[in-house]
Amino acid sequence: MSRATALLTLLACLVVLEARHEPGYCAFYEECGRNPTVSGSLLPPIIPCLNYSHARALKGEHYQQLKKVCPMLDRGEGSTTACCSIKQLKSLEMSLMLSKAVLMRCPSCADNFAHLHCINTCSPNQTTTINVTRTMNITTLGIVKEAVVGYQAYLSTSFADKSFESCKNVRIPATGGYAIATMCGRYGSALCTAQRWYDFQGDSSNGLAPLDIDFRLIPEGVTEGIPDGVVPYAGRALGCNEMTPTGAEVCSCQDCQASCPVVPSPPPPAEPFTIGGVDGYLVLCVIFLCVLILAFLLFVLSTYLLRKEEGKDSEKGKGKGKGMDKNGNNVNERLIEPWEVTCTDKNSLATQEILGFVFQAWGTLIASHPLKVLLASAVVIAVFATGLMHIELTTDPVQLWSAPNSRARMEKDFHDKHFDPFFRTNQLILTAPGRPGHVYDSLLFGKQNFSGIIAKDLILELLELQKKIQNIEFWSNDLNRTASLKDVCFAPLNPSNSSLTDCAVNSLPQYFQNSVDNLNAKVNMTELGVTKEVDWRDHFIYCVNSPLSFKDITDLQLSCMADYGAPVFPFLAVGGYENEGYTTAEALILTFSLNNYPRDNVKFKVALEWEQRFLDIVQEYQKSPGNPFTFRSLEDEINRTTAEDIPIFMISYAVIFVYIAVALGEYTSFSRILVDSKFLVGLGGILVVGCSVLASMGFYAWIGIPSSLIILQVVPFLVLAVGADNIFIFVLEYQRDARRPGEKREEQIGRVLGNVAPSMLLCSLSESVCFFLGALSTMPAVKSFALYAALAVLMDFVLQMTAFVAVLSLDARRQDGNRCELACCVTVKTTAPSKPSEGFLLPVMRKYYAPVLLHPVTRVIVMVVFIFMFISSIYLMFYVTVGLDQELAMPQGSYMLEYFKYLYAYFEVGVPTYFVTTKGFNFTSVTGMNATCSSVGCDPFSLTQKIQTSSQLDTTVGANSWLDDFIDWLNPGSKCCRLYSVGPNKGKFCPASECEYQKHCVYTPTNGVLRPDMEQFNLFLPDFLGNRPDLQCPKGGLGAYDKAVTCVSVLLATRFMAYHTALTTSKEFTAALKIARELAHNITLSMRAIPGTSQDFEVFPYTVTYVFYEQYLTIVSEGLFNISLCLLPTFVVCCLLLGMDLRSGALNLLTIIMITVDTVGVMTLWGIDYNAVALINLVTAVGISVEFVSHMTRSFAMSIQPTHVERAKEATATMGSAVFAGVAMTNLPGIVVLAFAKAQLIQIFFFRLNLVITLLGMAHGLIFLPVLLSYFGESVCVRAWARVNQQISH
Repeated sequence: MSRATALLTLLACLVVLEARHEPGYCAFYEECGRNPTVSGSLLPPIIPCLNYSHARALKGEHYQQLKKVCPMLDRGEGSTTACCSIKQLKSLEMSLMLSKAVLMRCPSCADNFAHLHCINTCSPNQTTTINVTRTMNITTLGIVKEAVVGYQAYLSTSFADKSFESCKNVRIPATGGYAIATMCGRYGSALCTAQRWYDFQGDSSNGLAPLDIDFRLIPEGVTEGIPDGVVPYAGRALGCNEMTPTGAEVCSCQDCQASCPVVPSPPPPAEPFTIGGVDGYLVLCVIFLCVLILAFLLFVLSTYLLRKEEGKDSEKGKGKGKGMDKNGNNVNERLIEPWEVTCTDKNSLATQEILGFVFQAWGTLIASHPLKVLLASAVVIAVFATGLMHIELTTDPVQLWSAPNSRARMEKDFHDKHFDPFFRTNQLILTAPGRPGHVYDSLLFGKQNFSGIIAKDLILELLELQKKIQNIEFWSNDLNRTASLKDVCFAPLNPSNSSLTDCAVNSLPQYFQNSVDNLNAKVNMTELGVTKEVDWRDHFIYCVNSPLSFKDITDLQLSCMADYGAPVFPFLAVGGYENEGYTTAEALILTFSLNNYPRDNVKFKVALEWEQRFLDIVQEYQKSPGNPFTFRSLEDEINRTTAEDIPIFMISYAVIFVYIAVALGEYTSFSRILVDSKFLVGLGGILVVGCSVLASMGFYAWIGIPSSLIILQVVPFLVLAVGADNIFIFVLEYQRDARRPGEKREEQIGRVLGNVAPSMLLCSLSESVCFFLGALSTMPAVKSFALYAALAVLMDFVLQMTAFVAVLSLDARRQDGNRCELACCVTVKTTAPSKPSEGFLLPVMRKYYAPVLLHPVTRVIVMVVFIFMFISSIYLMFYVTVGLDQELAMPQGSYMLEYFKYLYAYFEVGVPTYFVTTKGFNFTSVTGMNATCSSVGCDPFSLTQKIQTSSQLDTTVGANSWLDDFIDWLNPGSKCCRLYSVGPNKGKFCPASECEYQKHCVYTPTNGVLRPDMEQFNLFLPDFLGNRPDLQCPKGGLGAYDKAVTCVSVLLATRFMAYHTALTTSKEFTAALKIARELAHNITLSMRAIPGTSQDFEVFPYTVTYVFYEQYLTIVSEGLFNISLCLLPTFVVCCLLLGMDLRSGALNLLTIIMITVDTVGVMTLWGIDYNAVALINLVTAVGISVEFVSHMTRSFAMSIQPTHVERAKEATATMGSAVFAGVAMTNLPGIVVLAFAKAQLIQIFFFRLNLVITLLGMAHGLIFLPVLLSYFGESVCVRAWARVNQQISH
């Protein structure tokens, strides 16, 4: 038997060798049966029979079939000959359909592809282009036939290259990738060439080719190595920008570069502002600085010369000079006559008198009934605080930072209403630093470098972890049953009845369908006479280059598709590679996608619980060897961070309380320490602050305005700074005051309150109005903060005027009775000194600090230094970084920091971006389809084409289009859309897996541009969206597009997906948003120009990050607006309460502006980004600056000293000491404690920024402002002079 077989084989070889290569002859004809050497094929591997014979003349059905499948061979009925039977033509048609499903977008490409295989299979001159190399005998129905199992096909490089060029850019809209990537095996699209493309088509191990074809590409003029009589086929291949002979249109721009219209290059980025090649802002600031300093020096010089000239005549005028004071300052000052007091001055005096009288009477009343006042205050606070039962704490970042009426928020709401919310991502990244790699000598792919992370043991370890996570189960009270991943996972191909294998889990093990057996599979394979073992590495190399393949080209014959039915693109499986070097990746990526349910959906809590279990497993896994990191939502980690840092804030407040309690005491002797201490007063002040915050929060909770964690952190700190200052001013004034003869204690407290309360009112009212105006901000976090802060400051002032006055009255009674503070029953015999105590700070500032500060030389130096600081900060403002990088929201040591580091280093693509269309555009019209699609016949500037053009400009990567794939799905050239022709479902849609030769849904017009009519569009669109893609029909819309179209009788909304490039910083995210919006606006205008389109139709871009980064498009103007609104009341209130003193109001405003500008300048130097959190702190800075500045300004304005310098000295010593003790020294200890917080957000925006604000406020309020007032304050205090005169007259 073996001898007979050998003999038959020898005869077959002889026949092959004796076959002649001449025109008009066939090498094979008719089908012989299945190829026994091919297994696991995706199509029946039917091979032809060896048959050296004349080409057959075709007629009738045979001719019509050839004309349909291979029109390029048609020479007219009766004149056409071919080397293929009807069966061969039908098999060829079926085979070509699979390719046409992805190539028909470009008719010339599909025509060239069919051209090649028609020449090989049916050419009447078949023997002149092919050379049969292998045959074998097969038995079919008991008949032994000699079949061809391998041949050489000779092609000219001109035909081969042009065919390849026509196909290499054809897109697959569903994935955004290239069709050629699925047809070039291990090389993918990036490394594919004409030879490699043809080699893949001729490889029987690819699951599609029924036999081996050795394509030989021969350059023109080369004859060496070509069998006699063989002429490489050199037919005319069509360019992708050419029409086909059957009249099909040229390929679209997206699939053919040659068809693209000339697109102007984007304008170059704006050149930096320069003057003479130097930074323009620097030049202007230097000029401005020189002008200001020169003007100030001229002012000082002219003032000095003028006063020197006046000094010579000082004996002659009414106002006699006093020469020089002990600091060397000129104190010549003209005295004021009574007739010079204007009506405005009298009104101002009346205002001060009325305020002083009212507050004096009020203070006396409150001090006389302290217990009743405290009880009434407690009742009022309790009423307000009961609102806390209804408080709503906002933790959702979207609600916190994006206004409900903002564009991004409305676009998000529109998207989430018409499509599902953006899915939740739970991601794990594994690295293996220091692990050695290896070189793998592959039979098919040659030597390949494998990094240490791409190792079988780590892949198995990842698979084990993946399965452990997939198998998470827990009892859900919300579902009243056991819940698992399948209840909440994103299952694109089976959303209604998901199993665990339907869940979208992307990882490297998915290339092996999560099977350990597939990973361990090995097989010996022979290639070109070399036999080697192939294993998981060969399969991995193939799949990362051809992720859409249902079968690899190795003898392993494994699929590359994930177990849930979709491809896993390499950037979702590995990271940290260069170009296409996937085997050298430095990280493995594991991603679980969950549905993002609305917060009122019960499954939202189930998803959170699953994520918590996921996080628990990963954190437990982190303790084991290896270096995995994971991702969970920012909201969760921010909340965890805030909870951990609450003790830091508590310690900060405790430190402030201890300082206030100690600093308020007036210690005259050791024996009276417990009598003179002010622990209870300090505690009362702290309680007043706390109660004011509780009242504010309770009130807004009553009326339904939500709070946030940032309010809990910042508002108490702000109110404490404001309240402590007022407490110190009041208490120190009381301690420094001597009780007048016959004056009761309550009357003394009332009189002291009458002196200081107008100043306290000035600051509190300025700050409260400032924050109320700040509530006009569109940012929810800034708005709610401003509202809470405004009411809290106002309530703090009210409680200070009531409860704190009562507390001080009770403490004064105790102190007058020499009773100890902590033991009221214990009295001390040592009596209090008769002279009021000035404390430590006031004498030091009066004797040393003020004289040095107000020395003529010091004053000039101070002005020059602060002018330099101000101008420098203006320059630095132009370079402050806008944004908030997401890793700053994480605590130090958080796993999230490592995750972000690896994400930026290893992830190769950015977030998906959707271009969403609203209602009002007619997609069912031919014009509408052409304005949207990107395949053959579409407008060169259509919606999807513009997205693709933008992708080439590095805005987005790839683009998909449900409309393009819907048209391809309808095309009869594919097997996708068929109708039942018989049976109960006659006329209804029939899936390709069930119907091979049923009726087509539509027919292609002669020009190849298929456009369904309105009825067909509406009829078949639901079928397309529900059709699961498979090998027979890869264009099915389920999974890719079923959630991309919302249709209720009309199309209400659709979306087209692309990818942003990998973005890492706030600046990049913001720029991407801006460019995407510009692109969408351009698309909107062009689509509105189409007749019949509603003028409110719109295209807008949406991705999950836009709601967070939109604020940075306008935050600079928003910040300027908010801060300007806050500055306005500081000027107005100051002027009003000082009796229309415009000059004092202007100097007050100037100093606060300088503090704010200098703060932004230091932010630039210290790396503090400008964002919504910083804006809240800058608004706070205005409020705290009022405390540093306004008290000093009023003290100077009301001073009765005769000269600028003397008034500045008095204000610096008396009020400056209180401000230093009350604001600066209250804030600093608490701020320093914040440096120990774990959260970087707190360290940067609360520790650093508040430290800067406090130090700059202290420097400007206690150094710059006294000097400024000494130069530019009112020349004389007319109101104070008038007050003295009134006191004398009385």
